[in-house]
Amino acid sequence: MAPQKGKQGTKGQKQILDENIATLNFYRNMVFIANGIYLIVMCVISDSFSWQTIVSNQSLCLFIFVKVMGLFSAAAYISSYQFMAYMAKPTYNDSGQILDSGVDLNMEGGIAEHVKDLIILTTGCQLLSLFSNYFWFLWLLVSVF
Repeated sequence: MAPQKGKQGTKGQKQILDENIATLNFYRNMVFIANGIYLIVMCVISDSFSWQTIVSNQSLCLFIFVKVMGLFSAAAYISSYQFMAYMAKPTYNDSGQILDSGVDLNMEGGIAEHVKDLIILTTGCQLLSLFSNYFWFLWLLVSVF
């Protein structure tokens, strides 16, 4: 493929705003679907919610571990999404016109890429943990990003 000649085109404020809204909606839906699947499977299929399973010490430790990791994933989801929403918050003038569309969440090499990677990794860890609790250790990959 031949290299492009000239300056790369820039995005307009309206296009950045529309893409930011679409990006936020996509990651919000990803979080809700992942949490929905996780909660349904854990409540319906898993027996870790029954008191007979929690009686032994090993099961109690596993029960606590699963609950702590679930709370940690919820905190990661909420903080990541709120950070992206804060970065992408547009500013308007008195007549309702866009002054600033906020940070472009789809910009390559930006901090939003790392935040989106954290949401994707958290979703993967959460859903894969339905098969084995060892998949929670994939969160250690966050330091690689």
